[in-house]
Amino acid sequence: MSTVKNYLSLIKFSHTIFAMPFAMIGFFLAATGSTGYFGLLTQDYRLVILKFLLVIACMIFARSAAMAFNRYLDRQFDAKNPRTAIREIPAGIISADRALWFTIANAVLFIAATYFINPLCFYLSPVALLVVLGYSYTKRFTALCHLVLGLGLSLAPIGAYLAVTGYFDWLPVLFSFAVIFWVSGFDIIYALQDEEFDRSNQLHSIPAALGKKKALRVSELLHLLSTTSVVLAGLEGHFGAWYWIGVLVFTGMLIYQHSIVKPNDLSRVNLAFMTANGIASVVFALFVIADLLVR
Repeated sequence: MSTVKNYLSLIKFSHTIFAMPFAMIGFFLAATGSTGYFGLLTQDYRLVILKFLLVIACMIFARSAAMAFNRYLDRQFDAKNPRTAIREIPAGIISADRALWFTIANAVLFIAATYFINPLCFYLSPVALLVVLGYSYTKRFTALCHLVLGLGLSLAPIGAYLAVTGYFDWLPVLFSFAVIFWVSGFDIIYALQDEEFDRSNQLHSIPAALGKKKALRVSELLHLLSTTSVVLAGLEGHFGAWYWIGVLVFTGMLIYQHSIVKPNDLSRVNLAFMTANGIASVVFALFVIADLLVR
């Protein structure tokens, strides 16, 4: 049991709360179509449940592979950073080799799960893995690494939509843009904690490149773009009142996290990172799905 707990800690399983709700938005957007709950009822419930479980499995496997690989690749930097030295690999709780094998196993399971979804998802699975695994290298050469992380998580609504429909559509892409800007913005806030460490170790990030104050301005701009994306998605999808209540909650959580994090006070970064963004994603998804079901 302790081994399972260690691996869940290694991949920060609780952080699944960020992208999973948007995958659910993509899934229900495709499954309900324009007919809402009654359209969902007319489908083969066994197929719907199977697709739902496969989407969840893909999310878990892809994210587990990405996080384990990130921890494996960054193990030497983590060991040098007092904030991260307690992580499983530098602390000797999980060996680097085991973390790498865990990464490989989850990548294989992800590809296998896409095989049972549809051919398009299967053919695109290596591309998805390239993005989510490739992020781990980006901090070594570009301050835009935050956007690459956002891109990786933004595959959730598109991937879930493709799992059900087998084709692309503009609306889930708008939700993906919302995820890119939202995740990039809060990752910049999280990276404020390592500004000096990153700069002294030739690692790239927006805070290391611009300093805390300007980095927060960039984060605010990205979150404004995220809000704009969910508004455009609402207009494009002709959503109703429930959706717009969700938009208000989502926007409120973005404003809240910027109100509690200051360049000279990072004491509430974790509150902004985990709590505010967890509420933003879960509550927003619940309202979006409710709106889709009552059509």
